[in-house]
Parts: sequence; C-alpha cells; structure tokens
Amino acid sequence: MPEAKVGAAMRPLMARLRGSFGGRDGSATRFAPRVRRAIADEQDRSERLIGWFQLAIVMTFAVLFALAPKQLPVPIWERVVAWVIVAYLLFTLVRLIASYQIRLPGWLLALSVVADIALLIVLIWSFHIEYRQPASFSLKAPTLLYVFIFIALRALRFDARYVLLVGVTAAAGWGLMVFYAVTYDSGGPGGTTITRNYVTYLTSNAVLLGAEFDKIISILVVTVVLSAAIVRARSLLVKSVAEQVAADALARFFSPEIAHRIRGSRHEIRAGEGQLRDAAILTVDVRGFTQLTMSMTPNEVIALLIEYERRVVPLIQRHGGVVDKFLGDGILATFGCVEPTMTYATDAIRAAQEIATTAESWAGEREAAGKVPLAIGTAVTSGRVVFGAIGDSSRLEFTVIGDAVNLAAKLEKHSKIEGVSAITTAATYALAMEQGFAPSRPIDRRLTRKVEGVSTPLDLVVVG
Repeated sequence: MPEAKVGAAMRPLMARLRGSFGGRDGSATRFAPRVRRAIADEQDRSERLIGWFQLAIVMTFAVLFALAPKQLPVPIWERVVAWVIVAYLLFTLVRLIASYQIRLPGWLLALSVVADIALLIVLIWSFHIEYRQPASFSLKAPTLLYVFIFIALRALRFDARYVLLVGVTAAAGWGLMVFYAVTYDSGGPGGTTITRNYVTYLTSNAVLLGAEFDKIISILVVTVVLSAAIVRARSLLVKSVAEQVAADALARFFSPEIAHRIRGSRHEIRAGEGQLRDAAILTVDVRGFTQLTMSMTPNEVIALLIEYERRVVPLIQRHGGVVDKFLGDGILATFGCVEPTMTYATDAIRAAQEIATTAESWAGEREAAGKVPLAIGTAVTSGRVVFGAIGDSSRLEFTVIGDAVNLAAKLEKHSKIEGVSAITTAATYALAMEQGFAPSRPIDRRLTRKVEGVSTPLDLVVVG
C-alpha cells in the first residue's frame, strides 16, 4: 500500500458531488432533488410550528368571545361569530393534524392565510354591533395589531409569497372595513362621520381617513420589508441546507472524525497546516485480491469489497481508529492522529487481532458456502508522524505522513513471508505493553528479520 496521499481517483467523485448541488445563486430549483427535499422538510416543520401558533390564537379568540357579556336572547350576529370561531378552530385542528401526516399543498396554505385574516376582520367588525355603536367604532379596535402577528407567523416558513399574501389580504380587509364604516351607519348614537380633526377622531366615532390609510400603509410596508428579509434569509437557508446535505454526503466518503474536525474548526482550514503526532498506523489488505477478481464481474467485485469493509471498518472504529484511506482492497487507519490518545499502540494491536479473528471466521463461512476463502493481512507500526491538510485552494485532504506509514505498508507485505495474518514491530509491541496491552497468548517473536525496503533488520512480533 502506498504512502497516504491525495488519490487522483477521488477528484471525479468530488467534482460530481459539487455538481449535484447546483448553482451558486442559492436557488433551490437548481439544486439536486435531495437538497430540495431537505428544504421542503424544513418548511414542513415550520408549518407545524405555525399550526400550533394558529391554534393558540384561535383558542385565545374563543376564550375572549366566551367571556364577553352576552345578551338574551342571543342576537343572530353573536351566533354567526360563534360559528365562525368554531369553524376556524376545526379548520386549524384539521390543518395541524394533516401537517404531521402529509406535505400541505399550496392552495391549503393560501386558504389558511385568508382564513386567518377573515376571522380577525369578522371579530373586529362585530365590535360595533356588540356595543351598539356606529360602524366606525370597530376601526378603533386595537385588535388590528393581531395582523402583525399573522404576518410574522408566516415568516417562519421562509417563503415570502405567504408573507405577501397575508399582508395584502389584511390591507384589503381593512380597506373594506373603512369602506363599510364610511358608507354604512348602524344606527348608533352620533352616526358615522368623516373628519379632518385628529382630536375629534380620537374622542368620537368619526373617521379620519388619513389615520386609516396610515394603518393600511403600515401593514403593507411591514409586509414588504419582512418579505425582503425573508427572501434574503431563504437564500441563506437554501445555501445552509445545501452545505449540510453536502457535508452529510461527504461524511460517508470520509471519516466521521475528519468531518467533525472540519465542521468544528474555528478557522478556515488551509493546506500546509500540520501537526506532529505520536500515533499508530494500521494497514489491512486482502491477499491475492487482484487475481481473485479477474474471474468476477464488476458488480461482484464491488459487492465483495463492500462485504469486506463492512466487516473490518467497524472493528477499527470500535478500538478508536480512524480510516484514513480506502485503497482498493487495502485500508489505512490511524490511531491517535485525529484525536490524541495515550493508548494508540494498544488500540491498534487490539484492532489487528480482532480483524485477524474475524477474517478467519469469514474465510470459513466462504469455504462452507463453496466460495474461495479470503486471507487478510494486517500490520501495525507506531512513531512520530505529521498529520494535517495537503492540497491547494480548490482541493484539500487530511492525511498522515511519516516513516511509520511507509513501514506499515512494507510490514504488511512481509507478513505473507512470515505466514501470519497480523504482525507488528517489537518496538510497537513494547510500547503497547507500556500502555496497558495484555497479551492473551505466548509472545511469538521473529528476530532480525529482513523486510524488503528497510535497510536494517527488524525484530517483529506476531499478534494474530
């Protein structure tokens, strides 16, 4: 296995992943379907939150209406308002329940917006009848402020269309209220008049058209400003979701520990930033894999690799190792590089031993099934290595470099000559003993062995 370095084969993969996330403008329509699904899921969660707020508001209206003094017999308008509240309560409940079952269609969301404002306008309209005042009396109700709650509520969805819809609907509804007030007199004392005097407006039932236009303009301005903010926020949401989906996808190709390190970095990671680490290196390789795959189809080769990695990788991770590279049928793992540890040599040897045991069991299973049994070789080395990012501004990769990496690859090849499945150097074994490793069988030492590519003989220890 060659020294850990940027694999040229990974470049097409990275380009393909980047391309699947679409353009740079943040438009969801240009992103891959899985990104759009993630954004839609976020909106579904927001819609449920909106539903709960709506339920709280309609319950508030219902309680206030129930506590208000009633006349006997109950006038027809009170019965109408009561039925409107009940109908809206049922509509809100059905909509909330449906939001947990299905993705709500756009027409239903628009209908919900119109229903919100209709309920509010009906309630405000009813005030002049309840208190036997001219129609203009309702225009002074502070309940209009609930409009801004409904506008803000729609902002939770990060979709400016519904913010605009509720704002325009509210402005139109209030315009109708003003028209109704100035064209219809309910017969209350003083009637409905139009004034230009602000004091008269505040101390009577007169209508000041400028004040009512101010309310409509305020509703529209708040709507436009909030919609603009939502458009910008949505762009950030889309980019954030796309980056999260990309990060989750890339985490499947790279070690979770590396992905966590990148996400948690306080500063931008740049090439050339390395750290010295005392670490252990574990190499794993399938013996005779190339010759075996010559008689297999491409799908069979990939299926065999998947089964092999599915058995080996969890064992590495269980002992605290981090997979640095998949090199065909080879695996390069590190212990103590990404996260420093005081038991890196012990952890690596234990992982090698468990891999050897699992490989033996797997070979038996394949032989029993009439398949060619596979032999797996592992080697463990330790020493001072450099761990960090390499590459350029367009492509970075965390990797580990050092004599221990080179020696691990050479030692794994030498394990075939020794006829063993797991081997380490005597120095690494001694270090593991210092770190708490307890051998489960007598030590098998192989002294002064000549390892190809190594200038001086090495003392080796068989660990599996």
